Amino acid sequence: MTSTAPQLGKNRRKKRGSVLGNTGLYLAIGIAALLFLIPFYLILRNALSTDPEITGENWKLLPSFQWGNISELFDDQTVQFGRALWNSTVVAVLMTVGTLLVCSLAGYGLARIPYKHSNKVFYVVLATLMVPTAVTFVPSFVLVSSLGWVDTYRGLIIPGLFSGFTCFLFRQYFLGFPKELEEAARVDGLGYWGAYWRIVVPNSLNFFAAIATITFISGWNAFLWPLVIGQDPDSWTVQIALSSFMTNQTVNFHLIFMATAVSILPLVFVFLFLQRWLVQGIAQTGIKG
Repeated sequence: MTSTAPQLGKNRRKKRGSVLGNTGLYLAIGIAALLFLIPFYLILRNALSTDPEITGENWKLLPSFQWGNISELFDDQTVQFGRALWNSTVVAVLMTVGTLLVCSLAGYGLARIPYKHSNKVFYVVLATLMVPTAVTFVPSFVLVSSLGWVDTYRGLIIPGLFSGFTCFLFRQYFLGFPKELEEAARVDGLGYWGAYWRIVVPNSLNFFAAIATITFISGWNAFLWPLVIGQDPDSWTVQIALSSFMTNQTVNFHLIFMATAVSILPLVFVFLFLQRWLVQGIAQTGIKG
């Protein structure tokens, strides 16, 4: 009895400390989540309010629920927001598909196809990450303009299909992919393309989904390049349309916030649907040389 009493007391103290630690952890997570959600609350609150309610001195926690702001946003003839949503969707989706295809093939070739200059090519790809975007911006625009791709989907999408960082991620992932599966495919008569398409891709969907999420968000949020290429209002993307609500003369606060809320929805849906694969895919890249 004397030997078990101190042990029981020790277990109680340990259990009490664990409970307090978990409570503190959950409290910290709750506070962090609350702080993270405050900007989204402000966007929704202001999107359903009038301009005087947004800029007035008397702050109200809840909006006046001006649902007419939604129809006003899409009925505005000066800013074709519905067209901008469609343009952003086309650009983001095609850029995501194209980047996955181009960069995955490049990464697979650098990781698997034997070539005496493969390391040099890989170093050149890494060197592109050190070049500031501003350095290549003007030459890219001159090239796109000379091809007649201004105000076209081709001009918005094609120059951004290749990413040195995405290629690097694919190479790192493929270096850790089991070679035994590819060797079994070659025994069955498949070449590099067959092994890539029939074996590697179906077994790498988690990683592809992670890269797709990152690429889609990047393409959707792009501003500077679509601003230069999309000179006609019919070729504006969402980010350009958002900036048009703020001019030197007026600022339509309620439309800015409503447009922001609408433009965030696709990103929220994509992230919620693919967040599990996003975490798993990035974890699988490894740091193998």
